[in-house]
Amino acid sequence: MTILEVDAAQRLDSRGNPTVQVDVKTIAGTFRASVPSGASRGKHEAFELRDHEMRAYGGQGVLAAVRNIQKIIGPALVDGGFDPRYQQAEIDACMCRLDGTPNKSRLGANAILGVSMACARAGAVASDVPLYEFLRREAGEIGPYVMPVPFFNVLNGGRHSGNTMAFQEIMVAPTGAQTFEEGARMGSEIYHALREIVTEYYGAPATAIGDEGGFAPPIKQPEEALDLLTAAVEHCGLTGRVKFAIDPASSQFFKDGVYDLGFKCAEPDIRTPDQMMQMYRDLVEKYPVSILEDPFAEDDWDSWARFNASCEIELVGDDLLATNPCRVRMAHQKKACNAMVLKMNQIGTVTEAIETARLGKSLGWSVFVSHRSGETIDDFIADLTVALGAGHMKSGAPCRGERVAKYNRLMDIEAELRGSWKSWVYAGERFRFPAEIAVI
Repeated sequence: MTILEVDAAQRLDSRGNPTVQVDVKTIAGTFRASVPSGASRGKHEAFELRDHEMRAYGGQGVLAAVRNIQKIIGPALVDGGFDPRYQQAEIDACMCRLDGTPNKSRLGANAILGVSMACARAGAVASDVPLYEFLRREAGEIGPYVMPVPFFNVLNGGRHSGNTMAFQEIMVAPTGAQTFEEGARMGSEIYHALREIVTEYYGAPATAIGDEGGFAPPIKQPEEALDLLTAAVEHCGLTGRVKFAIDPASSQFFKDGVYDLGFKCAEPDIRTPDQMMQMYRDLVEKYPVSILEDPFAEDDWDSWARFNASCEIELVGDDLLATNPCRVRMAHQKKACNAMVLKMNQIGTVTEAIETARLGKSLGWSVFVSHRSGETIDDFIADLTVALGAGHMKSGAPCRGERVAKYNRLMDIEAELRGSWKSWVYAGERFRFPAEIAVI
């Protein structure tokens, strides 16, 4: 079964910006994928090709990427006679060769990734297996299937909202649930309780939401956010069954060796790296924080390594690593972190994302699969998370269609596993290393 045709179009993402939509046609049907985009993009990510034609979409158009698919990538894959059932890696390698740059800056990672995802869907259908099973085979995963703990971003700050809080994401994770479906219910209940509490404290206008569906009340300090979460969890009777996570996305407020927590305010709030470290230690001691993601800037290696030396929770590199195997190896050598975020569009192909996840696992790290702030209703990462046995993932709040699409897909996968002969487990408290959990 070979690829018969590859087409692409410019469509809109959840922020109203253009993104790339790809259709791959085989004798088994036409298979579609849409590419996400981040707001706080790290400088080490694969290149996202934009038109920079200011007369259309403020320069954010992706027609050049679309043309690269139609004129270069598509014809090459059709002429190459690739079979998506068996040649996902070869398809991705072919596109990388066509691009010929280290960061996919010629054709655009947004062009290449869309084709890669659509080909994986074609391969799964032609192989008569669900997408997660196809990707699991590509990854060489064995053992029980793992349903991840969802980390819901319910309070937004940073570049994702219009409030003054520097930290970009404050999350809740239902680690005390028994299944993903129960975890989704817990997350939804906390979200609605949080809406009531925010309304009570700050008024109804404060329930405006950020890019990822979380609320963006007029708060500035992380303690204010975590106190709100604590109240919402207690209101739902879930104290002790929910963990918190913090993603400051600190590269956005790092300059000249210091961090400015007031970068969205009239007055600066400067903190040294040592002061940031103490603040994080205090937060972890006071609240049930299980993850710190990007607590330091992407090239502040010294702060990462010094903090990691005594860090007892999951310390995740996102901008630090950019889903790039070279950065992962560098971070391992410097002992900078103990976990990695996995974002497909940071590296640009399905195969490279899988290989980077495998590398992280081989180093004893945990893998945290993530969406982007500019999303679509494409639910590919739900299948990818299960395929990798990653144990945890984040896709924003339990609100907004492009976020909920991933969570709904995961509930569908769990229902399918529950009705099958396959062994599976919900990661729960052991989300970092779910392979150690007893099988259901």
